Amino acid sequence: MKKEKLKRLWLALGFLVAFILWTVLVKFVDVKPIGPKGSKVGLAAINGFFSGVIGKNLTLYVITDWLGLLPIATVLCFAVLGLNQWIKRKSLFKVDRDLITLGVFYIVVIAVYILFEVIVINYRPILINGYLESSYPSSTTMLVTCVMPTALMQVNSRVKNKHLKKFILYFIITFIAFMVIGRLVSGVHWLSDIIGGALFSIGIVTLYHCFVFKGV
Repeated sequence: MKKEKLKRLWLALGFLVAFILWTVLVKFVDVKPIGPKGSKVGLAAINGFFSGVIGKNLTLYVITDWLGLLPIATVLCFAVLGLNQWIKRKSLFKVDRDLITLGVFYIVVIAVYILFEVIVINYRPILINGYLESSYPSSTTMLVTCVMPTALMQVNSRVKNKHLKKFILYFIITFIAFMVIGRLVSGVHWLSDIIGGALFSIGIVTLYHCFVFKGV
């Protein structure tokens, strides 16, 4: 078991390092003003080509935006669960360890989101209400691929009904796939934004799994 945990740890660190390296590439390699209002975008050849192929689908953008409320609601549910345990047990240190770790996990994700709102790597391929918006990494991709897999881990450890667990598993996998693909096809992000969000999410979710759960 220790060997498996060590493998997951190295896997997590590998993805996080890959995210850092990918971010450096996006920031400094093949940077050209191909965005709206002449905004500069890294990996311009790849991003420009892909953006030209998929075009824009604002309907899908709106749908994925609204569906992004589901991960937020999920976060609130676990926050309420943790708060309820805190009140009943009259001590933060008596709250389930995996819930406390989950809270720290959420804080890290939010911190990374804020960081890239301050340090802009690139802007969206389209204007939103006439304004340039930070695009890297895809915040929706990060939110969905960070919150939903960790929610699945929580469900697996807390729900006993096998049929319900299987239903939730299929639902979450389908939801993640739809949101990531939908966000990509909508054309409101560069390809590098989606890849960056996915690399970070896989890394940090694997790290959370490594320290909290023996298996899913």
